[in-house]
Amino acid sequence: MFSAKNVMELREMTGAGMMDCKKALLECNGDIEKAKDFLREKGLAAAAKKAGRIAAEGIVDSYIHMGGKIGVLVEVNCETDFVAKTDDFKQFVHNVAMQIAAAKPLYISADEVPGEEIEKEKEILRAQAKNEPKPKPDAIIEKMVNGRIEKYYKEVCLLEQPFVKDPEVSVNQLLNETVAKIGEKISIRRFARYEMGEGLQKREDNFAQEVLSQVK
Repeated sequence: MFSAKNVMELREMTGAGMMDCKKALLECNGDIEKAKDFLREKGLAAAAKKAGRIAAEGIVDSYIHMGGKIGVLVEVNCETDFVAKTDDFKQFVHNVAMQIAAAKPLYISADEVPGEEIEKEKEILRAQAKNEPKPKPDAIIEKMVNGRIEKYYKEVCLLEQPFVKDPEVSVNQLLNETVAKIGEKISIRRFARYEMGEGLQKREDNFAQEVLSQVK
């Protein structure tokens, strides 16, 4: 049905343990893509079980873009100092710092976006929809607006963004997979992003694209 090579391939793709990869392939009849989804769902379940735990340890990491054009500080918490010192946790935190540098999120999660900001965005989207050449019914407009708000969340919320190293996976999925791997709750607590000359009149530089070109 599948070989040891398939197990190793799945492990390299997901970072899951050997036994978990073998079980996933057994459950999915050797289909690697389905096995990937199976492991991600398992990660979600593991993260849900750990959601109520206290995460008071962790590290603060930084990412400075080449030449000092962008700087990021991020605090990520876990449950124990032991896990905070592991390579898997440190790698996750550094990936988050690079994500923030490249994708420029404003919030960690959708829950943090102020309600008035969402309403303002919805009003702009409704006005745009109503001013289109072919008017649409209000029910259709609302569906369009809700769809665009979901897209807005993916632009401004760190956890909703596609992971820069693998756009098929969101940052939240990456977090859940890491939780499943290390066995502890992980919480991205806060971050700060600084862009050289931000707010000053200057020529346009696509710093985010530069970061993306280095991390891919």
